[in-house]
Amino acid sequence: MSVIAIAGTGYVGLSNAVLLAQHNEVYAVDIVPEKVELINQRKSPIADKEIEEYLAEKPLNLTATLDGEAAYAKAEYVVISTPTNYDEEKYHFDTSSVEAVIEQVLAVNPQAVIVVKSTVPVGFTENMRQKYQADKLIFSPEFLREGKALYDNLYPSRIIVGVPEGDAELILAAQKFAQLLQQGAVKENIPTLLLKPTEAEAVKLFANTYLALRVSYFNELDTYAELKGLDVQQIIDGVGLDPRIGAHYNNPSFGYGGYCLPKDTKQLLANYHDVPQNLIEAIVAANDTRKKHIAERILAKARSVAKGDKLTVGIYRLIMKANSDNFRQSAIQSIMQLLRKAGADVVIYEPTLMTDEFCGFKVMHDLADFVENSDVIAANRMTEELNICRDKVYTRDIFFRD
Repeated sequence: MSVIAIAGTGYVGLSNAVLLAQHNEVYAVDIVPEKVELINQRKSPIADKEIEEYLAEKPLNLTATLDGEAAYAKAEYVVISTPTNYDEEKYHFDTSSVEAVIEQVLAVNPQAVIVVKSTVPVGFTENMRQKYQADKLIFSPEFLREGKALYDNLYPSRIIVGVPEGDAELILAAQKFAQLLQQGAVKENIPTLLLKPTEAEAVKLFANTYLALRVSYFNELDTYAELKGLDVQQIIDGVGLDPRIGAHYNNPSFGYGGYCLPKDTKQLLANYHDVPQNLIEAIVAANDTRKKHIAERILAKARSVAKGDKLTVGIYRLIMKANSDNFRQSAIQSIMQLLRKAGADVVIYEPTLMTDEFCGFKVMHDLADFVENSDVIAANRMTEELNICRDKVYTRDIFFRD
């Protein structure tokens, strides 16, 4: 049994904490008292049904704490899963929270193996190893879906650990960490790769950028079909029967968003500053084009049904996908700004919001009132409760799934 401290209890941190606490002593560190209290009460501060069930039902050796120094001081491994948002002005991830944990760990326990799981720019790990003379620093990317974070740890597509070549002791520590992840998983025979740290960082950014490419591809297919009056589902069904393409990750949407794809694509593009490319830049630009198109189509539908000059657009849910509580970088928020700029009144129905306002937009808490007061309802994903007002709904959801 190893002692493991995990910095950050978002989707990545908490799912890893639950996974590892099945067989190890785990300390989950956060700076938000309410989150720490919920975890210690065996309640989940994030929307993930499997995490909620494991916390409530499984015998986990898991303690949440605000005292990072005490947790790091006793840990064999410190896993960093703090946020790294993309800075639009610096064209770079803000890695300050990761660096703060590295500094803290080195101060109280320089023998601990530090595992960075936060998404970082290509070359970050090697830069940190040099900057801090941190010879026990490795990188292990995550490939998690929102709302299914623990499931994707229990049944991972692969485990990757980035460790420098030539350091036999650290390679053994990296192998052990991979084994700890394997031990907590349900899936057996998980493909496991030990790569160099920079290559492991590149895997994460290129994987997410490919997913963004796929989203953008099917969204642009949908745009073409919509404007040409074609049946988009027939086209996608026919395209997807090619086994090289497949019938997955192909449901049109208002654009990609969430924790990873927007920031990871922009960071990868920034990493290309001295490398020839056309496609990576196009993937980033395509998402903006899609959101502008969606806003125009929503306005067109609203104008066709509005009884006067005033247009009221209802936004059904801010979350990116079902079983998520994440609003961050959701495509609909950019579309809301475009709608307001065009002169439309915008109201929101989002059951997870307790406030009456969100970013200057009115929040309505009664679905019937929301429907009654909206000329058109924009829904990135359809649900059964919208069937009562289907004629008002604008959506590009054709498969009724994420």
